[in-house]
Amino acid sequence: MAIKAQAPIGIFDSGIGGLTVAREVKKWLPDEQIIYFGDTAHLPYGDKSTAAIQAYSIKIADVLIQQNCKLILIACNSASAAAYDLVKAYVASKAHVFNVIDPVVNYLRENHPSQKVGLIGTKQTVGSGVYLQKINALNAGIQLKSLATPLLAPMIEEGFHLENISNEIVASYLSQPALSDIQALVLGCTHYPLIKKQIMDFYKGAVDLIDASETVAQSVAAFLGYHQLLAKKATAKEDRFLVSDYTVSFEETTKLFFGKQIRLQKYPLWE
Repeated sequence: MAIKAQAPIGIFDSGIGGLTVAREVKKWLPDEQIIYFGDTAHLPYGDKSTAAIQAYSIKIADVLIQQNCKLILIACNSASAAAYDLVKAYVASKAHVFNVIDPVVNYLRENHPSQKVGLIGTKQTVGSGVYLQKINALNAGIQLKSLATPLLAPMIEEGFHLENISNEIVASYLSQPALSDIQALVLGCTHYPLIKKQIMDFYKGAVDLIDASETVAQSVAAFLGYHQLLAKKATAKEDRFLVSDYTVSFEETTKLFFGKQIRLQKYPLWE
């Protein structure tokens, strides 16, 4: 079955973090229809086992294939690390599959060769070693210094990133010796752009903050353009937001991100 240009782009994450990616995709590709799946029943993915994340990812990919998506973007570092190859094999030729790690690694190769680069992310992302493996494979002399920051994603999901306590938690993590003397910092979780200002304030502009949502959105736009799969405006349908469990905070955050009232559709994943 041929992939059609007018088909939607499917994006998924465990919760609100992937909305940072969806917003950037919409900014770069305003004529595309987005179908977003927030697996709110199982968030966050960062403290789940690899097997659990793979199971959830395959089920969501199945939902997005049923919606005839032309491209499935795994807007979650933990799922990108644990399930990208599996999802790609499962989806096969039905849709293109993107993750949020490869575009960042390519950005580092072009902009930070022979430098010290920091990475903050969930235990799953850092523990998988996927960034280290891909960066070492570049042979670009990049020295990666990783730090798991497990409190940040739940803090953001619960809305505490808007409180003063978040500044203390962010500063406590970024002050760790593991991140000393870095020239760039990869925000290795799609939740982290929501605390980008606090991180920028901590470094006072001395470190290049690499926001995956921006880098990934540009990569998706370039890919669809190259393969002549860009949608035409006249037939663009309304974006849809599916969740495995309805939460008020998710609805409020979605509204905040997209500047309008968003109707969530509950689409539970079977256990």
